[in-house]
Amino acid sequence: MATSTKTKPKEKPKRTRAKRKAPKKNLVIVESPAKARTIEKYLGRSYKVVASKGHVRDLPKSTMGVDIDNDYEPHYISIRGKGDTIKELRSAAKKAKKVYLAADPDREGESIAWHLSHILDLDPKADNRVVFNEITKDAVKESFKHPRNIDMDLVDAQQARRILDRLVGYSISPLLWQKVKKGLSAGRVQSIALWLIIQREKEIQNFKPKEYWSIDSEFKKGRSKFKAAFYGLAGKKKELPNNEAVQKILKQIDPKADFNITKVVRRERKRQPQQPFTTSTLQQEANRKLNFRTRKTMMAAQQMYEGINIGKEGSQGLITYMRTDSTRIATIAKHEASTFLHEKYGAEYAATKPIKGKLPEGAQDAHEAIRPTSVFRTPQSLKQHLTKDQFRLYQLIWSRFVASQMTPAIMDTMAVTIEQNGVTYKANGSKMKFDGFLKVYGDGKEKDNLLPDLEAGDKVQLIANNPDQHFTQPPARYSEATLIKALEENGVGRPSTYSPTLETIQRRYYVKLVGRRFEPTELGEIVNKIIVEYFPDIVNVDFTANLEDKLDDVEEGKENWIRLVDSFYKPFSNEVESATENMEKVQIKDEPAGFNCDICGAPMLIKMGRYGKFYACSRFPDCRNTKAIVKKIGVTCPKCHVGEVIERKSKKNRVFYGCSRFPDCDFVSWDKPIGRDCPKDGHFLVEKKVKGGTQVVCPNGDYEEPPQK
Repeated sequence: MATSTKTKPKEKPKRTRAKRKAPKKNLVIVESPAKARTIEKYLGRSYKVVASKGHVRDLPKSTMGVDIDNDYEPHYISIRGKGDTIKELRSAAKKAKKVYLAADPDREGESIAWHLSHILDLDPKADNRVVFNEITKDAVKESFKHPRNIDMDLVDAQQARRILDRLVGYSISPLLWQKVKKGLSAGRVQSIALWLIIQREKEIQNFKPKEYWSIDSEFKKGRSKFKAAFYGLAGKKKELPNNEAVQKILKQIDPKADFNITKVVRRERKRQPQQPFTTSTLQQEANRKLNFRTRKTMMAAQQMYEGINIGKEGSQGLITYMRTDSTRIATIAKHEASTFLHEKYGAEYAATKPIKGKLPEGAQDAHEAIRPTSVFRTPQSLKQHLTKDQFRLYQLIWSRFVASQMTPAIMDTMAVTIEQNGVTYKANGSKMKFDGFLKVYGDGKEKDNLLPDLEAGDKVQLIANNPDQHFTQPPARYSEATLIKALEENGVGRPSTYSPTLETIQRRYYVKLVGRRFEPTELGEIVNKIIVEYFPDIVNVDFTANLEDKLDDVEEGKENWIRLVDSFYKPFSNEVESATENMEKVQIKDEPAGFNCDICGAPMLIKMGRYGKFYACSRFPDCRNTKAIVKKIGVTCPKCHVGEVIERKSKKNRVFYGCSRFPDCDFVSWDKPIGRDCPKDGHFLVEKKVKGGTQVVCPNGDYEEPPQK
């Protein structure tokens, strides 16, 4: 039987498809990873967004880095520690279809973009620079429709500032090291800030209190009582310099006789809302209302500008750019605010023509005011997504912006003149007629002060006269808020400089914050004296303000940056030369501590360090024993009853109280123990700061004594 063999069919060759190359993406470079995440979500798949993590190039730290003889040519180098970042950016740029530089919309952002274009070999004249004032989907997408080239006027203005600061710092600082002590520095704006603080301290020390008196009185009409104050004689204002003048007035009146209402003026007074925030006013108000340090304010604002994850909407920029000196508002934001106010509060609360503020002298008006990117994102709707600090600051920014688009508050006021025997008293009353913008942004002081229904010709009776002695008070020391205000009013510094300036003078221990107010240190006074004597232009407010104006001219293309630097440096270099020859060495003498070293037995000394005074062994460097100087409050530890309670400072420079036997005794308290126990539950009593003074309380809430001024 024949067998048949089946032949296998030939296999068809497999077709191999060539792998498609992934399309090249556009590369966008911003400063921070948070900003990168927010923007990448808006731009979609065809864009890759990466962060440069700030500056990539700067002047070297080890040398001046400025070629004075060659038109002040700066010698930039890659910043130490940025090698990997630069490598990653170069690699990403090579693979990219196009590179966009999206650093912040100010001088510094422009400078970062310019440095990036240099390290990535990009053409600075190419249209690869995009800027946006707010990080929202519409604003970001719109900015990519209109890329521009790098603005060299902005770069030159930033470069001129950087070089001026380097010339000042690297010329004066070595002198201070040589003549005073190592680790000191001097700068243009920080020297003015220090000078202002020391001038204020001198005013306080030289202040002579002046006595004056007031007479606060109580009157009644029928059963209605009201308060009035002595004004003068025969309708003319009269000061009361002493008790003798007061007694003379009191003898002139008959307390049992009627007083006459001679004049009643009723008026309607409008109180206008404030403008939305600039950098300076935000820092001041956050310090005043929230007790935020300038650094904390700017950090929270930066986070909200760059983007916060708010749930379903993902990461969103919540506020506009936070470095600005303008109160200008975009038309679209005004319309949105008007719609919100009509829906939420009614037409009577929405201003048809919101008040326009006057720009401060020297303001650049480059960006809008600080405002929420959407007024419909109310603080309460975002509360669960924000940290406590972010929420409080956003609430402040949101409320101030909304209030700026609202109608004025209207008060009915009443001014009453009361007379008897030529002695004049005045009383003022007010009643809220319409709350207007105060519905959103009040300060808690808008309480009605009602007077009885009085008319000219009415008779009223005196209940009591209360004469009171006063003394004029010296000017208050600067807080962070008032110092920023002073710098701004004097035209010194710009929005981006206030926070680092305040930080520097504290870090160098030229000043210290005591009760939220700046006090100069001994070291600060020594440095200031040297700068005033040998470098008068550095602490000349008008000179520094004029320099800031000229930097603005460079930004606007009206001034050449090399010529500006040269006009400053030539006379300054002569001052440096003179100081080098004539400045005598300053000896900061070490004080004896009054006890011996517990390691070697040598006398201990009180030395001046970078963070203040401390105890150190006189045999240094052979013996390196040091101790912190602690402040005893004269109270025995309420926990171990052996150690003493001493004043300490936390890492954030906040004062707290602990036992001197730490770590054997772990007693700590934010409030100051007073050495007495609560009569109700036996817990130790503490002294708490309250508005206008202090109050002794029990931490358990069982007992409190009346506040003391």
